[in-house]
Amino acid sequence: MIDGKKLLELIKSRQSDRKYSERPIEKEKLERIVEAGRMAPSACNAQPWKFIVVTETDLLAKLAEASSAKLLGMNEFAGQAPAMLVVIREQANLTSRIGAQIKRKDYSLIDIGIASENICLQAEAEGLGSCMLGWFDEEKVRKTLGVPKYKRVELIITLGYSLSEKREKRRKPSEVTVSYNKY
Repeated sequence: MIDGKKLLELIKSRQSDRKYSERPIEKEKLERIVEAGRMAPSACNAQPWKFIVVTETDLLAKLAEASSAKLLGMNEFAGQAPAMLVVIREQANLTSRIGAQIKRKDYSLIDIGIASENICLQAEAEGLGSCMLGWFDEEKVRKTLGVPKYKRVELIITLGYSLSEKREKRRKPSEVTVSYNKY
């Protein structure tokens, strides 16, 4: 069993890293990172995801290009990452889809968020940095990786040995974001 204080320390140390060394990531570490995502809980155990691990240099360059917006300065660092994990939304199972209709909530997006944070926390535990990218040209990513048109590319997670300094977390005070027993 993991110590609760150590887990909280890990959570607090995880940050979005935007500067990576060229050092390749060991296959065993990538496998544990993907397994952390795969083991995430999901509504009705739907597991509405597919993870594509990208380590080939030419594909990484194409994904970096699809992720950047030079005029806005978005994701220009992505080309430094020695690995990227692309998260595809798969169709949820029938029970989850029915629940989503009744409650008017897309549980698959919640599930993907949980799985993606598991991935980033495992990366941190492995001594790696990560950054979730939501800004990218989905069609270019689809074409680059052979993702069918009817599938959604939800996130790209960059992974690598971080060269970024650890930053102090800036969060709203708990009095603003937390209450007990009522709003």
